Amino acid sequence: MKLVSKITLALCAFGLATGVTLADEYPTRPIRIVVPYAAGGPSDTGTRLLATPLSKQLGISVVIENRGGGGGLNATEQYLKAEQDGYTILVGAIGPLTIIPNLKPVSYDVDKDVVPLGSVWSSAQVLAVRPSLGVKTVAEFVAYAKAHPNQVTIGSAGVGAVTHLAIELLKKEAGIQLVHIPFRSTSESMPQLIGGQIDALFGDASIIASQVHSGKMTALAVAGNQRAPALPEVTTMAEAGYPAVECESWFGLVVSSKTPPQIIKRLQDAVFAAQKQPDYLASLAKQRASGGAPGAEAFGKVIKNDEVKWKRVIAAAGIKLQ
Repeated sequence: MKLVSKITLALCAFGLATGVTLADEYPTRPIRIVVPYAAGGPSDTGTRLLATPLSKQLGISVVIENRGGGGGLNATEQYLKAEQDGYTILVGAIGPLTIIPNLKPVSYDVDKDVVPLGSVWSSAQVLAVRPSLGVKTVAEFVAYAKAHPNQVTIGSAGVGAVTHLAIELLKKEAGIQLVHIPFRSTSESMPQLIGGQIDALFGDASIIASQVHSGKMTALAVAGNQRAPALPEVTTMAEAGYPAVECESWFGLVVSSKTPPQIIKRLQDAVFAAQKQPDYLASLAKQRASGGAPGAEAFGKVIKNDEVKWKRVIAAAGIKLQ
């Protein structure tokens, strides 16, 4: 028995020593970040902005790999099925982590399989209308919609997209009936609004800002807890009297729970330090963007809160994917 005890203690000590060594030596080769969307969008832009300060914190190259498809679901499922050694990080998005699992079965459990590292992009959705509609405030829009029930058309980036959920929130909170027109992206819905084919849309602040500033569309309110850096002159939904209409699109770095815990801690610390670097904050400001609240804990709260929130909205609206 004494021999067994000694062997057990020795193994435990070896395990602890190995863990410490692993954390101390990591990383020894380049780290890859998988972005589950095509290059050029906010997920890609936000990740690339953080990649440079993160690389400096870790003392190793950080490589971005774009793997689009399935609204971010394809790459997310592939990543979470794979074995993990800490050298591949995933960009977790609002769709695959909090919306799609409430719309259809997926191969992962967000609460068990995903560990947050930190946010890279947060952008509120904006309610905008065609100028010829003749409304300039949320109050005027709601009054118009109530005077024309089931006649006002509003576009989204697709059934189940965050822009669609923003519409459902507005309908519920304002007590109005709108005709939802789904497109495949905000880039598709914008020309329809500008051309007068639809009356309104919800779109990412950073995407529609230039069209608002050019006068081609009128922004009524930002569905965020604060004004958008890209549209600082536009009031929030809370300021307009609808605080529950809060809808932000976000992206952040995550790893699989199969990643060694010492490496997870190393990555979380590195991301947090990178998020506070002046050069990084300056690059975000130049983009008129927000990286979201820093730290793994803050990002974890965003994921959890939206899981609960969108499950409720989806169920209440009876949204289903065809």
